[in-house]
Amino acid sequence: MPLLTITHRTEYHYAHPVGFGEHRVMLRPRDGHDLRMLQGALLITPQPASLRWIHDVFGNSVAIATFDQRATTLTFDSTATVEHHPSDEFALTPEDRAFFYPFLYDEEEFPDLEPFIRPQYGDPDGELSAWALSFLDAQGSTPTFKILSGLTHGIRGAFSYRKRHAHGTQHPLDTLQTGSGTCRDFALLMIEALRRLGIAARFVSGYLFVHGDRAHGYVGGGSTHAWVQVYLPSAGWIEFDPTNGIIGSRDLVRVAVARDPIQAVPLHGSYFGGADAFLRMDVSINVVSAGDDTPHDATAAAHG
Repeated sequence: MPLLTITHRTEYHYAHPVGFGEHRVMLRPRDGHDLRMLQGALLITPQPASLRWIHDVFGNSVAIATFDQRATTLTFDSTATVEHHPSDEFALTPEDRAFFYPFLYDEEEFPDLEPFIRPQYGDPDGELSAWALSFLDAQGSTPTFKILSGLTHGIRGAFSYRKRHAHGTQHPLDTLQTGSGTCRDFALLMIEALRRLGIAARFVSGYLFVHGDRAHGYVGGGSTHAWVQVYLPSAGWIEFDPTNGIIGSRDLVRVAVARDPIQAVPLHGSYFGGADAFLRMDVSINVVSAGDDTPHDATAAAHG
């Protein structure tokens, strides 16, 4: 299953012709050791007055479109074919500095990791901290993998997945207290829990490949997906998907990494017109393997 093709279509509908402000598009898969972009195309209708590509502060590919036409619909069609060689589940040996928690990061690496270690969301009563500490052994050091696996599978087993079409991500305390959320909510909850343990973690946005020939019990397919990367000395950035209990990059196609979910919005822009001009947004996403013409989990949803 090395070749995957992702099609992502977003269409905005308006009651009458409107003008469009700048739009930022973050849909291009992010190259890595396990993922290589082979070909891709971005078609925008109406045709933008200008389209330029940049790398943001995290090295993600971002297309910036400006417009000089008015229209009743605005459509973004992205197609990408990637070569995907999923990394195996990582394994630390007792000789590795991060085998047991707590561990220390290198003095040279810590300044760069510090923004991913510092909690970003409030926890006034220590509820989130207490929940994070519950994954540690009561006595002695805890194997780091046990903590990471415990959080990944603990969220998968104890929390209820529900799609939410509203923009944004809910506060980690809301996810913890309600026991439910989207993939973005679960990723943020795990990130903030890890940060309270002093472990560097960041947000990942991308796509989930749902196999047509075997059931994994995955949720979050058919829309953009979100998960977590954790940085460990000697292992680097490792993927964890608490929504589906995935450890490693199996079935995960990375698009963007960020300190906070707001920095990894797939598509963001504005229009000029009355508030009542906007009618709806339709999103359809398909992820298929090479030679497979059957779409998997095609759903009109903005976020998984």
